[in-house]
Amino acid sequence: MSVIVVSGTGTEIGKTVTTAAVAALALAAGRSVAVLKPAQTGVGPGEPGDVAEVQRLAGGRVTGAELARFPEPLAPATAARRAGLTPVTAADVVEAARKLDASHDLVLVEGAGGLLVHLDESGASLADAARELAAPVLVVTTPGLGTLNVTQLTGEALRARGIDCLGVVIGSWPAEPGLAERCNVAELPGVAGAPLLGAVPEGAGGLSGEEFRAAVPQWLGPELGGAWGGVSLP
Repeated sequence: MSVIVVSGTGTEIGKTVTTAAVAALALAAGRSVAVLKPAQTGVGPGEPGDVAEVQRLAGGRVTGAELARFPEPLAPATAARRAGLTPVTAADVVEAARKLDASHDLVLVEGAGGLLVHLDESGASLADAARELAAPVLVVTTPGLGTLNVTQLTGEALRARGIDCLGVVIGSWPAEPGLAERCNVAELPGVAGAPLLGAVPEGAGGLSGEEFRAAVPQWLGPELGGAWGGVSLP
């Protein structure tokens, strides 16, 4: 796999930290890595965005690319319209990913929000770009109540479009999981129709880059270059 699309079942669920974790493991294996953020919303000019956070956590050797930035924390299509700016299209994402793919071993395309969030007024989404790229999608989800429904919906949306779901990663696994988390971790692969490939601990984004890179092999499974063997349940 040279291009992986990192999407999620919602927003603020750990996509950026998960992207950084995958990037860090690839770099540790000697691969060259690029991270593409098609649309960065809710961040002003000159402020560090998701790409900068991935570079901080995974290491400066990550090539970063951002296609557009919109100031309000909204869906890309809405944010672009309200700002009077040109939106990003699925074709833009495909073109940028292919250019990066030509010079890198791995390209990670991190979406905004969920899989079907609109990029532009045509209703195009990250799923359209993934299908055109023939790229698998890594789905980041939450462990608590509600996750089974949205994870299954995301899996069904991928299958309906003929897109491969690489697997599911829990973007923020609590230090003290409750009943819902303990039950859901066993159910997620079945509802997703794809394997559970890791669980990033809550607060991982607050680590220093050195601490992050030292710990990341324990968070992701062998399919992603790590040594994770499942979550430990009390």
